[in-house]
Amino acid sequence: MLITLARTVFLYILVVITMRLMGKRQIAQLEPFELVIAIMIAELAVIPMQDRNIPLINGIIAITTLLFIQVTFSVFSLHFLSFRSFLDGRYSVIIANGVIQEKEMRKARYNLDELLEQLRLKSIFNLGDVEFAILETSGELSVLLKSQKRAATPKDLQIETKYEGLPLVLVMDGQVMTSELKKSQLSEAWLRTELEKHGVKNPQEVLIASLNTSGELFFQPKES
Repeated sequence: MLITLARTVFLYILVVITMRLMGKRQIAQLEPFELVIAIMIAELAVIPMQDRNIPLINGIIAITTLLFIQVTFSVFSLHFLSFRSFLDGRYSVIIANGVIQEKEMRKARYNLDELLEQLRLKSIFNLGDVEFAILETSGELSVLLKSQKRAATPKDLQIETKYEGLPLVLVMDGQVMTSELKKSQLSEAWLRTELEKHGVKNPQEVLIASLNTSGELFFQPKES
């Protein structure tokens, strides 16, 4: 039993490391060859996990071989456009200048129900509002609305805006993030003083606290 437990823990760690080395992708964003490799890695990990008669080294060699293949293919894709096109395929323009491209839809085996569903998921319910729709190699639909149907931006309204950077998380689940405080050139004493102004005596009582580029502190206390 302990051997099975140890094999399971080891293979789990190996698969997690392998998937991290493959890159940061969600399942929906995986290219076809990446999805195939991910499925194969999962299957290869399960076999030695269930059958103790199969040497653990067999699974390790198979998984690391697939990792090597994936990394090699990714490197080739970065340097050779033709190889990238062969491996990942090409995007398909489903709607062009407001007109549905039936030939492209047939080529991509993409039907109208799928098109309307993906548009609804993007809060687009009127097909007539779409200028361009592109089916990406990952299966996601990228949409450009007609100019009169897009939300107005400050630039459209000729309104000047200030720079907005990423907020810094100063407290996470009660723990002070000292590295983020250093980035903002602030001290923990300043943070405690600001929290005390709102009746919070200790950062440990805070679920999350963040500071935006305007100097505004947002925080939420933990549930008592």
